[in-house]
Amino acid sequence: MENGTKLRILYLYQHLVQHTDAEHTLSTAELMKILKEDYSVKVSRNTISDDLAMLHDCGLHIEHYESTQNKYYYDGHIYELPELKVLVDAISSSKFITQRKSDELIAKLLTLTNSQNAAKLRRHIYVAGRAKSDNENGYYIVDAINDAIDTKRKISFRYTDFDVTKQRYIANDGEPYTVSPYTLIWDGDYYYMRGFCDERQEMRNFRLDRIAEQPKILNQIAVMPPEDYTPADYSKHVFRMYDTDEPVSVQLYCHVSVMKYLIDKFGSDFETMVVDDEHFKATVSVCPSTTFYSWVFGFNGKIKVEGPQNVAETYKEMLVNALNEM
Repeated sequence: MENGTKLRILYLYQHLVQHTDAEHTLSTAELMKILKEDYSVKVSRNTISDDLAMLHDCGLHIEHYESTQNKYYYDGHIYELPELKVLVDAISSSKFITQRKSDELIAKLLTLTNSQNAAKLRRHIYVAGRAKSDNENGYYIVDAINDAIDTKRKISFRYTDFDVTKQRYIANDGEPYTVSPYTLIWDGDYYYMRGFCDERQEMRNFRLDRIAEQPKILNQIAVMPPEDYTPADYSKHVFRMYDTDEPVSVQLYCHVSVMKYLIDKFGSDFETMVVDDEHFKATVSVCPSTTFYSWVFGFNGKIKVEGPQNVAETYKEMLVNALNEM
């Protein structure tokens, strides 16, 4: 098939997908006019019929019905309108994806439905002031890390932090980290990579939007993760606390009103013990970072840390230090 023919068929298919359905059809004459005026392609009736028959035979859901003239339409949208709305909302609200890239992705999603549905979808797109990443390298960072995980290679990259003026700077004294990547974890807002860091000689977590540029895939075999390392289990424990701490079992004394919040965070399979009609004890596996302590504090005494002792003491010290700073 010649390139000109391929391009003509692509134009036909694209236009039918975006502008037709069973209620909005196009005749052979109308398609010829569209090809000529919109795409500068002149074509005969027989050629149009052959092209549309080829698309149908390829399973691309181009249908037609006969009246005084043949009418054609696309009858195979992959996504229903509510499904596209969910995808658009996910992209719009994602902090990891920059605003420019969000707009590009949404524009591509809208091509998966006809123009009528796309117009409806545009009217309902709204995101309330979500902070978006300014790191335009996000896609390439994810791609490089995926390749490194697949090929079991180490990666090298520079990591950023922020100063008091909100300006980025290169952390680790400007030196790159060398990491054996194990897992990419999406926590609802950001992407994180978990892996073994050569410089720290321990498991570390890195937020992808803080990686300065596309990581270099090194010609070094990655350090293998521990035999008991399970990404799915780990992601349940991190509690959106991507620090360097490993998960530990923490005992909490809770008021019944917070049960729904524990289930929201940990699922329904954590261990509980009834104390009385209004209180229960829960054992959860978390990374005991400042984020966890802040979460506990937010319940105004309805959740208390009972153990282990070092975790309870750390929480107490944090509260005392906060009071002393007032």
